[in-house]
Amino acid sequence: MSGEAPPRPVPAVLAVTPHRGRVLLVRRRNPPDAGLWGFPGGRIEAGETLPAAAERELREETGVEADARTAFEALDALDRGPDGGLRFHYVLIAVLCRWRSGTPAAADDAMEARWWDLDEMAASDALSRDVLGVARRAATLAG
Repeated sequence: MSGEAPPRPVPAVLAVTPHRGRVLLVRRRNPPDAGLWGFPGGRIEAGETLPAAAERELREETGVEADARTAFEALDALDRGPDGGLRFHYVLIAVLCRWRSGTPAAADDAMEARWWDLDEMAASDALSRDVLGVARRAATLAG
């Protein structure tokens, strides 16, 4: 044991954006989920509100503009090294967003960005953990 303290949890948002029966996902460029599809999102900056962070991350990663409505779920994302030691811990806060404008175009940490329907998501093995469940809850909330 090195005596180092484990990393502190880092708050981050997921911009969950249902629109016309589909949900916007990005394929991640960087670890821990490199190559997998998940919601646009990232760290909350100091002094930034949850809605502002969700709108910013969505815009930075996809070019899509949306109105953040409400936080509806929180998840833990833990990454452990080969020795089992904790490398990082994110607390991911899912924020329901209402699409306003824009066509998805990958930028920043995203390799690809596109709309997925729930059936397509259910059949995929390329999604980050919990994405399908969160997308289903968002679709229900969005009506």
